[in-house]
Amino acid sequence: MDLPPRSMTSSEPSAPLAGAAGEPPAREATIDLRAAHEGAGIEALLAQLDRELIGLRPVKARIREIAALLVVNKARQQLGLDTAPPGLHMSFTGPPGTGKTTVAERMSQILHGLGYLRKGHVVTATRDDLVGQYIGHTAPKTREMLKKAMGGVLFIDEAYYLYRPENERDYGSEAIEILLQVMENNRDDLVVIFAGYKERMDVFYQSNPGLSSRVANHIDFPDYSATELLAIAQLILAAENYRFSEEAQQVFAEYIQRRMRLPFFANARSIRNAIDRARMRQANRLFNGMGTALTKRDLMTIEAEDITASRVFRGELEGVDPAQPLTGTV
Repeated sequence: MDLPPRSMTSSEPSAPLAGAAGEPPAREATIDLRAAHEGAGIEALLAQLDRELIGLRPVKARIREIAALLVVNKARQQLGLDTAPPGLHMSFTGPPGTGKTTVAERMSQILHGLGYLRKGHVVTATRDDLVGQYIGHTAPKTREMLKKAMGGVLFIDEAYYLYRPENERDYGSEAIEILLQVMENNRDDLVVIFAGYKERMDVFYQSNPGLSSRVANHIDFPDYSATELLAIAQLILAAENYRFSEEAQQVFAEYIQRRMRLPFFANARSIRNAIDRARMRQANRLFNGMGTALTKRDLMTIEAEDITASRVFRGELEGVDPAQPLTGTV
């Protein structure tokens, strides 16, 4: 008996379809994350951050994580994947002099390199820049600062001073409401970074839950160790063509330990102030020895006596009248 002809609609597997004129199927689109990372200049900016700031390993690790997320987000968009825009508003908490402003500047450049910000500049503001003294004064002040920051980062230092619940006539809440509105409506053209002491910032966010919900990235900046502060001092000196003598380095290490125990210590900021005063004493010492030929090494070297003359070695703060109470930051 003759068998019926085979049907063309058979369920047997068929060979892959060739492209036009027998060409193989098109390859799936790919993207090179390393090339995207380097092309945006991210690695160079992170390396610069490593050079500029001693220590802060948890902070640098967090910045790298954020940068990685942003690079992958861009890659997803380029390959046609629906991607929710990342939350970019941030909170930097920690004591003064721990590099928060420097990190904000590098973060802005990273966001600009990846195309998240048009300009990548940083505008720094405090309460005085945002809050007015009378009715109708706060809104224009706040909007003016926001206008300056558009396309970049608005860095609000000591942000908790915006909120003063003990004063019913305070206009800080008006500034916060405007910030909330602009942070939401212009999140593709502005990043706001709130900064200040951690304990005060925690209270600030608890009192303003709408603000807290819009801040996706919280980064805590720790105090520097004494060893890290000495390394910071050496970096500052090298950048200005100075150096410690061997004895001066040992004395400055002792200075750091003493200064850390005194009030109003501000980490790297206090170290820079100490270096500036040591340079002044060195200049005075060299000037008083006028008539002696000086070498380049003489002009570069900070000696132990330029440091031990500090009032810190007597348990006092420099720049403060020891007869007066300590009431401000030094």
